[in-house]
Amino acid sequence: MTSIAHSLLRPLRWSERALDVVIAPVVFTAMAALIGVITLQVVSRVFFTAVGWTEEVARFLLVWITFLGATLAFRRSRHIAVTFVVDALPDLPRRLVRIAALMVALGFLAALVAIGIEYMQVQSFQKSASLRISMTWIYLVIPFSAAIMAWCALVDLLELIIEEPPP
Repeated sequence: MTSIAHSLLRPLRWSERALDVVIAPVVFTAMAALIGVITLQVVSRVFFTAVGWTEEVARFLLVWITFLGATLAFRRSRHIAVTFVVDALPDLPRRLVRIAALMVALGFLAALVAIGIEYMQVQSFQKSASLRISMTWIYLVIPFSAAIMAWCALVDLLELIIEEPPP
């Protein structure tokens, strides 16, 4: 890889790692909070009167954990993939197939950002049942996580295009 290409990719790779460093502790903290809330819910139902807001908080935490965890999995290439056919291809066709796959993923993620923003706007008037917070905050994770995954896909795509193929 030329030094110009390397200098172009360095800040992009750094931004991916920075997002990872920020999101991972958020997901971990949300998981710990989810465990705490569900424990409170179980204990309060068994020994006392059920705490009403725990079910709603647990549901919202699970939604956020799912989407933010998906960004971590996408960044680390941990989503389920069947790659034996692509891996069997020679270098150039393999690169072209991976580029095509990333372009399809980018298209899907861009559509998810747009749909997520539209869904947020449609649901913006609605408040959650027990916490009375705007559902916009709950649905914000959809376009947010899709935008992060799209950024990671774009960086991967640029790496594939810019980097020189192995000899």
